[in-house]
Amino acid sequence: MNAPLLFAGIDVGSATAKAVIIDTEGTVLGQAILPTGGNLAGAAQRCFDLAAEAAGHPDPSCGAIVATGYGRERVALRTRAVTEITCHARGARALLDGVQSVIDIGGQDSKAIALDPLGRVLRFEMNDKCAAGTGRFLEVMARLLEIDLDALGACALEGKDPVPISSTCTVFAESEVISHLARNVPINDIVAGLCRAIAGRVYGLASRTRLTPPTLMSGGVARNRGVVKAMEALLGAEIYVPPSPQTVGAYGAALLARDDGLAGK
Repeated sequence: MNAPLLFAGIDVGSATAKAVIIDTEGTVLGQAILPTGGNLAGAAQRCFDLAAEAAGHPDPSCGAIVATGYGRERVALRTRAVTEITCHARGARALLDGVQSVIDIGGQDSKAIALDPLGRVLRFEMNDKCAAGTGRFLEVMARLLEIDLDALGACALEGKDPVPISSTCTVFAESEVISHLARNVPINDIVAGLCRAIAGRVYGLASRTRLTPPTLMSGGVARNRGVVKAMEALLGAEIYVPPSPQTVGAYGAALLARDDGLAGK
């Protein structure tokens, strides 16, 4: 029996590496997410190997492999490299019919992307200079509050009176949180305020990009329902969060790889 024709997308971000393997129909057969660490090339290879194992093809022969993300040029397996903006747009278009906007909040950057009716990128804004408005901001605050990162969203939803976090700098925001703790402000209200703060930072990108619904949110922070709810309030519209928001870019890269492979590139 001939081995199935497979395609892969590898997204090497500053915080995590993601790999997705699909077939000719675009069906996800296997995927993996790993911390990037200091060895970008090694993380890309390990992530691909784990995705291949999950797909049931531990030593796959891929028709094409597209690399994307911060470390895309370090992916030795790639047949070509594509920007994460393009890959997120392609992944979002496949996951949400009629999508016109993408908000991606990753570990150390955030993006707002406006799409045309065909799913092509019209405009985008990106914050990669400051931790505020990224997952790193929430990681710092979770450690400060001694709360598991994955529990922040649930805590935020329990907040009755979210406190304002006005500082645009993560370091100064830490000082604000410490001040709130000293005044015995309930933890849930502090976390709700933090989720509103990160949403507010990203809303600035969304406003400049002139986003319109339907909107898809990707990146690890999309798993935080507190941030998603705060973003929905600012945008005045519902946001779609796919089942695996961290792999949207890798999935888009895999779809581009499939296009390349089937076109004989």
